[in-house]
Amino acid sequence: MEKMKQHSDMVGFVADGQYGSPRRCPCGGSIKHDVSHSPKIKHDFDTQPGSRYFTCTKFKDDRLHFRQPWVFGIEQEIEKLVMKVEEQSKTIEEMRKQIQIQAEEIAKLKT
Repeated sequence: MEKMKQHSDMVGFVADGQYGSPRRCPCGGSIKHDVSHSPKIKHDFDTQPGSRYFTCTKFKDDRLHFRQPWVFGIEQEIEKLVMKVEEQSKTIEEMRKQIQIQAEEIAKLKT
């Protein structure tokens, strides 16, 4: 029962970790950039020759290791970066407003 729970937890960790470009696999293995050389399934865009992947160095097809299409990982990373830039621009705008208010208060105090 304990072994089944560990297996279930590991599958969950891999599923939860499939966001952005992975840094390490939940198994502890490092991630390498891999290119598929032959398609597994005809007309499957993820497996066309030349498709790039983030792949665990200890990869086995047992759902316990990462093998994520490179395009999906990079797309998610870009989305995260865009969100950060938007948050920072909002923060900068709020700070500009605060500086303007403080400058007006200083001008009032000087007069």
